[in-house]
Amino acid sequence: METRVLREITPLGEHDFMYVADRHKKEFTYPIHCHDIYELNFVEHGAGCRRTVGDSSEVIGEHDLVLITSADLEHVWEQGDCKSDDIHEITVQFRLDFEHEGSPFHTNPFRSTYNMLQRAKRGLAFPTEAVMMVYPRLIGLSRMEESFPMVQELFGILYELSKFDDARELSTSAFSKVQASSDSRRVLKVKHFIDEHYNDELRLSRLADMVGMTSTAFSRFFRQRTGKTLAEYIVDIRLGHAARRLVDTTETVAEICYHCGFNTLSNFNRLFRKRKGCSPTEFREKYRKTKVVV
Repeated sequence: METRVLREITPLGEHDFMYVADRHKKEFTYPIHCHDIYELNFVEHGAGCRRTVGDSSEVIGEHDLVLITSADLEHVWEQGDCKSDDIHEITVQFRLDFEHEGSPFHTNPFRSTYNMLQRAKRGLAFPTEAVMMVYPRLIGLSRMEESFPMVQELFGILYELSKFDDARELSTSAFSKVQASSDSRRVLKVKHFIDEHYNDELRLSRLADMVGMTSTAFSRFFRQRTGKTLAEYIVDIRLGHAARRLVDTTETVAEICYHCGFNTLSNFNRLFRKRKGCSPTEFREKYRKTKVVV
């Protein structure tokens, strides 16, 4: 299958830092896309719109705010069942090198912002409380004219958003090609092993032995640290890899199913529909129909 993702060419020039677009519209028409710079996207009066970020697809409510810090993470807001004739959208696109060792984002004052930017490589959706807090500031940002105060205000908005630990990562790490992370060395060791052996049989006892714990203790420990059972995490990783192969390859659904560690095609189809809201074939067709070449 040919690559069909629209890689957006942003308005930013070589020496520009950020771009803000504040617009009112009657429908979502832009196709699924990705771009080399980061994006904070706010939508008001968008209830019923379907938002796709990587392999996450959700119907949004009246307000939506998502941060994306990956150059290769596909995303789109589609009309869906949105009936509003006054959709308000504010898009902030910006350049920010926060990962190299000399970056100030490695210092203590920027720690929470840095952690948020890392999480946003998978797309990060913010709770309503966070959206309402920064909404006036986003409006103000779109009306500012001087560049340096705009940069200051953006950093302030990002800092405020970084305080919300309940912001949700959208795409799976497998689909978005983001390395697993954890504040626990034992959990991280197991996550890395799963990432490398997701298509093999993975037994709880073996994973527990890797970190010197009993199966019962590790199962409880893993869930406390990740919010998921070990089985749920393994399924998410396998489905993420499967979704990526549906987009990037011409392999059959059956080939992808068995390559990604599922034992039966029926179980794979059932789990995929349950987690993604559509069948594997429908997921592939959705990307084919909404992607364009430029």
